[in-house]
Amino acid sequence: MTTKAHPLLSWSPEAVVFDCDGTLMDTERHWQDARSQVFRQFGLRPLPGFAERAKGVHYTDCGRLMAEESDKPHLAPELTESLLHHFMALVADDPVTMPGAAEFVRRLSGRLPMAVASNCPLEVVETSLDRAGLLHHFGHIVVPDEPSAAAAPGAAAVRPKPWPDVYATAARLCGAQPDEALAVEDSMTGIESARRAGLRVLGVGPRPGEEDASRADLWVTTLHSPVLLAWVRAHVPQQGGSAEE
Repeated sequence: MTTKAHPLLSWSPEAVVFDCDGTLMDTERHWQDARSQVFRQFGLRPLPGFAERAKGVHYTDCGRLMAEESDKPHLAPELTESLLHHFMALVADDPVTMPGAAEFVRRLSGRLPMAVASNCPLEVVETSLDRAGLLHHFGHIVVPDEPSAAAAPGAAAVRPKPWPDVYATAARLCGAQPDEALAVEDSMTGIESARRAGLRVLGVGPRPGEEDASRADLWVTTLHSPVLLAWVRAHVPQQGGSAEE
């Protein structure tokens, strides 16, 4: 089935929730560089395929994974702290948007509620989006709770992807039922999170194997896709207006 004939492109969502790393911001390479720096710093070597296993994983889980796969579980706290330190330094120096992301966000802005659901720390998401000139387009930024916040008595913790919490929370804050909201994601971890929350999913980036690609409702290689821009004009009306511009 071609993208032009795809059912998702005849649907009008009530909200759009974006992932940040690798979807809006070209920061996945910063995570890769940060992981490499940490491995070198501690004299460790990643196992084959580690980069794919770590993609989209919350940084605390990534630090633990690095420690476990290096057979150094006791180093998990130090690896996690170092990973975040290196990443924040890298992303502060080089905030770059993914191809087509800025234009796609701007075309959607003002038409329907938008949010970001990310596994990154809130400071990183807000700073990178602000420096890219995109932060003001989003009504809500949802990230996992830090351990101290999650432990607050009576508080419902927002768990990281692949748990559904960040996407479920973002859809609710946008005033949309999950099945009426669209998630935009580049990683299998994020796609699993969005699907578990009940959102429809637009996958973006280099197309993975067919089994993984089928977990998204539709897969495009870039948000600059002409069919997506046509979809915005036809099926995402201006607030208070018609579908046509």
